[in-house]
Amino acid sequence: MLGNDFSHNSLDCQPLIIFDGLCNLCEKSVVFIINHDPQAKFHFVSLQSVAGQLLIKKYQILQPLSSVILLKNNQLFFQSDAALMILAELESVAIQRILLTMLPKPIRNWFYQKIAKNRYRWFGKREECLIPTAENRQRFIIDESIIT
Repeated sequence: MLGNDFSHNSLDCQPLIIFDGLCNLCEKSVVFIINHDPQAKFHFVSLQSVAGQLLIKKYQILQPLSSVILLKNNQLFFQSDAALMILAELESVAIQRILLTMLPKPIRNWFYQKIAKNRYRWFGKREECLIPTAENRQRFIIDESIIT
């Protein structure tokens, strides 16, 4: 189930972040996004969830699943492109976005891949996926029926 503002028809329109629900760094990133997204533009789905796996299949995502994936306007964004697109929508993070855009994409992605490859070792791994708070539950897809 999901909040009232998110439906099957709007799945391809509202920005949706597919994240690694077991990764501590990814969890902190989701919390950061929620805290800097007061208009609640972004919605989230864990990669490990049934809904996340259905999205991977639906969009035939072949990228290594060590990347955050942003689905926005029926387009997929990966790695540093996804991060920049997310930062562009958040309040009070313009400086970080500007600094990241100054780096050429191959360099951004090299750093992104290095962190992604070592994320469990450096930041730890959870035993279970992030459980949203009651306050933020409407921003998480937990009903796979809206995917199909």
